[in-house]
Amino acid sequence: MAFLLFLAGVAGGIVNAVAGGATLITFPAMLAAGLPPIVANASNAVAISPGHLIAALADREKLPPFDRLLALALATAVVGGIIGALLLLALPDRLFVLPVPALIGFATLLFAFAPQIQAWAERRRNGAAPSAAGGLAALAAASVYGGFFGAGLGVILTAVLSIAAPNDIRKVKALKNLLATGVSLAAIGIFVFQGVVQWRETAFMLAGALLGGYAGGHLVRTLPAKIVRGFVIVAGAAMTIVYAQRYWL
Repeated sequence: MAFLLFLAGVAGGIVNAVAGGATLITFPAMLAAGLPPIVANASNAVAISPGHLIAALADREKLPPFDRLLALALATAVVGGIIGALLLLALPDRLFVLPVPALIGFATLLFAFAPQIQAWAERRRNGAAPSAAGGLAALAAASVYGGFFGAGLGVILTAVLSIAAPNDIRKVKALKNLLATGVSLAAIGIFVFQGVVQWRETAFMLAGALLGGYAGGHLVRTLPAKIVRGFVIVAGAAMTIVYAQRYWL
């Protein structure tokens, strides 16, 4: 089981860096190790969170400059992650997974049609700059969800960011990894403080996720944008189907 948790961490780190959606692999692995759902979710969040940061650093030349807007986005991600984690701990196991399939499915559709949405928004703006307030509101909602569960957080963040920059997938992926780091670190701070992390299983998966995140960050630099976009859409659709079968049927 330790070896399988390590392999799941490697696969999850790569998937998170390239497209998001590592939880599709890592959360079931934690459940297979015998952890209750909320403990499995908290432990999974700790295990895969460094992969986001490593992937962002591996492609750091694509990160935007640290300015007021980026600082505000990071603060929004952190606060949202804290709120989501507190909501998770307030719910019983049987309730916290019910909205996940619908949220992932919506995020996948949002990402798939991001160029069309961006073109429509541009026509509505009539040349004006994108609404920073609207973007931060969408980021806040995504961050709360990320702290609550995290499955598909990468897909959701990629979808939100792609509306503003649909033709620069590397920039979107690098910023996605940075913001996902803020969400994850905020959430796991709550989980660790509340004592709901199972550290033995977490350590095995964490070791694999570190390796996978670094490899995935370099992989994003060499893959064509169309392949990365297609991978995101397929991963999001797969997550929607798998979680709908598991929690709705």
